[in-house]
Formats: sequence, C-alpha cells, structure tokens
Amino acid sequence: MNTLTAPAPSGARTAGNYAPVFVEHETTRLAIKGALPRALNGTLFRNGPNPRFPTEDSHWFVGDGMIHAFTLEDGAATYRNRWVRTPKWLAEDAAGRSLFRGFGQTRPGTPAGIDGGVANTNVLLHGGRLLALEEGHLPMALAPDSLATEGYVDFDGTVAGPFTAHPKICPQTGELLFYGYHLGGGFSPVMSHGSIGPDGRTRRFERFEAPFPSMVHDFAATRNHLVFPILPLTGSLVRARTGRPPYAWEPELGSHIGIMRRDGSAADMAWFRGPACYVFHVMNAWEDGSRILVDVMQLDAPPFPLADGSPAFKGPPPRARLCRWTFDLAGGSDRFHQTFLDDLGGEFPRIDDRLSGSANGHGWFAGAGPAAAPGSFDTIAHFDFTTWRRNSHAFAPGSSVSEPVFVPRAADAAEGDGWVLAVVRQPEAEHSELAVFDALQLDDGPLATVTLPARVPAGLHGNWVPA
Repeated sequence: MNTLTAPAPSGARTAGNYAPVFVEHETTRLAIKGALPRALNGTLFRNGPNPRFPTEDSHWFVGDGMIHAFTLEDGAATYRNRWVRTPKWLAEDAAGRSLFRGFGQTRPGTPAGIDGGVANTNVLLHGGRLLALEEGHLPMALAPDSLATEGYVDFDGTVAGPFTAHPKICPQTGELLFYGYHLGGGFSPVMSHGSIGPDGRTRRFERFEAPFPSMVHDFAATRNHLVFPILPLTGSLVRARTGRPPYAWEPELGSHIGIMRRDGSAADMAWFRGPACYVFHVMNAWEDGSRILVDVMQLDAPPFPLADGSPAFKGPPPRARLCRWTFDLAGGSDRFHQTFLDDLGGEFPRIDDRLSGSANGHGWFAGAGPAAAPGSFDTIAHFDFTTWRRNSHAFAPGSSVSEPVFVPRAADAAEGDGWVLAVVRQPEAEHSELAVFDALQLDDGPLATVTLPARVPAGLHGNWVPA
C-alpha cells in the first residue's frame, strides 16, 4: 500500500543507486528466496539521505532523511519507508521546491527562520524513543511502529546545539554517550559531550574547545575513556560566505586526538598528535592496560577539496582501510601509532554491539572490490581479529551494498554467533533486496534474500531492534 507518491521533479538527476525515490511503501508478505531463520525476530531500521526535491547543486549528504524498516517475524518479512518530516521537509513540501542547498546555505527566496535539519544519517532506539540523527541538529523522535515524525528531542531542555549521528550505547550502563561540534554555529571550534541514561534523562553535558573547527563525524568510547578525533577537514564561515568550500582539507594542520576519562572532565583532556588523515567511521575502541586501541576506517584524504577549491588528490578518490590506532597514556609521548590491518577498501564498520567499548574478536564492513565504482560497495566483509583473516561475499559487479548490521542469535550467544543483515541492489535491478548471512560464514552466501517492493537508495546507518 502506497501512502504517498511524490512526483519526481523535472530535471532531477539520476545517479545509479544514489538517485532518490519518491514513493513511501507499506508492504507485507514479501517474497523470500531461501529461508529466514525463525529465531530472527525484530526490525532493522535504516536511515539515509533521499532528497524530497533534488537539484543540480545539492550534495547527496544533505538529502532529507528517509527511514526504512524491515520487520522479520517467524520467517516472514514486511517493509515500510517514510521520510522524516523535519521542519525543512514540511516547508519544502508546502513550497513545492527545494529551499536549501545544504551545509546551512539557503536558496534565493527562502523565508527566514526555517530550520534546515535533515535527520538523515542514523536511527536507533534508546530510552523508549526511536531517534533519527544527523550531526548538525538535535535528534528527531519517530513512532517506532508507523515511523511518524514526532519532533525534536532536547531531553527536557538539558542538551543544546548539534548532536552526533554516531552516539555509543554503553553495554554496562545503558547510557547513550554523545558529543556535538560547531556549538554556537558559524563553524565554531566549540564542542560538547555528555550522556543520556537508559531512562532517557540527561546525566551529563559539558562543553570544550577543539584545536580547530573540524568535521568530527564519529568518535570512540571505551569502558573508561572517550576519544575525539579532530582531523584536518575544517569548516570555515569565511570560505562559505565567499563562495569557497565550507568544508575543506587542510593537511598541514595534522591530526589531533583528544582522550579524556568518562568520569573526568574535558579540562583534563590529553591531546595526541599525528600525521594528517581522515576517519568517517570508528569500528570499536577498548583499553589494554595503559594503552587505548581504536579500530577505524582510515582515509589518506577525504573526498573534499582543498581550501582554495582545488582537488585534494589526483585520480579516483582514495578508499578507507581498516586501521588500528594505539595510544599509550603512560608513555609520555604525544604521538599515536597507526597500523593498517587489511587492504580491502571499505566503510561502515560494525561489531557485535554487546562488545562496544571492550576488546572484540570480530568485525564487519562494506567492502569495495576491484570492480566497485568510486563511492560504492559491492562486498560484505568479516574480519577475524583472532586469526587476522578476512572472509567475504562479493555480489555481482555493479551491485550496491549497504552497511552490514550484526544481530546475535540470542542475548547470551557467543560473540559472532548470529546473523549479518545488509540491503543490496543488484546491477540495474528495479528493486533492492535484504540479504541475511551467517555472520561468520559470509563466503557461503546469503541464507535468505527478501525481495523488496522498490529500490532502496544507497544510505548510511541503521540498527536492529529485537521484537
């Protein structure tokens, strides 16, 4: 059953699986190839940018959030998708056109005072609320069953300013650990961090100043520490106002990594310096005596221009690779060590979230095989940290693979004992599929694939909620 069909705007671009879709679906009794595990009961919620009114000068990152819900129950599957009806979405829908260019920039004739949040990056359940997240604004609450938009959440007025799209839920305390950057607007270097208890109430909110205004897309949390990567992808209001890149790569600034104790203060932050690199996503972090280890997907340079607008690199954009950062809190050195663990390019790293903040033996990510187009992924990879080996499943060349999400077989199952779920679009297919794998046997291929009623655009992040 379609609840809304928005006509594609005239002149809208198509760009493979990055092109938006304009129909909201609610479909039951989906066709399944193979057999879904009967014990796999719950919903995979997934978020990603899907512009309501795409235009030639808009960036894919700034498209309106669309939530996709894949519900599996007793071997059957249903699907629902809904735009997040932010103030921006509602204003543009009423106007019948795009009002924002992205990164806070409006189009001529846009009325003043419209909030430009897009809620398009991640979605998770915490404190009884389903939260759609993007790093420039507060979370947007949704009804888990219908995906109806309920409005911004400021936690009873205790949290102000931007809120990360990559908070961490501590398995020991149930806290939602978060941070924000550019507090006060104008690409400010002021940041915040805090925690929300499992009851949905704020336990902590503190501000601090970073060495420079960086795009801080992700961070890391161990049982006792928080890790903030301040990397030289910088924001500048002056650049934005003079037609130059709002965000630009300035490698001469190097990398600054701040580490603080969770029970301490940002005033006691220890800063570690290193060569320029960029990280969109962290896999996990943990402590080993006085050392902190952080596994990340590291880029030599991000897909952004230099400050003068010229390209940051020649040729195709570089791929991120699995890399381990090591910090010695007792070593008296201000440098950190970087060791690449795998040579397969990829993104969207995930672990068994029950191990978040503790040493993990397994990790998964979306990989890019030799035939993958720039900016796309055609492989699901599993890395075994006990054997230092990778196994993977590669789809047909030209496929589009989303972030793999791990689901444990049971609450007390061993690490890695469960399934991995990912949305896949085969080359030139009119629809997408939800693929379900044995998490440790990816090379055996999917246990089941669910045929979805339409194409699911290339998206960003999501999480599993048990029934």
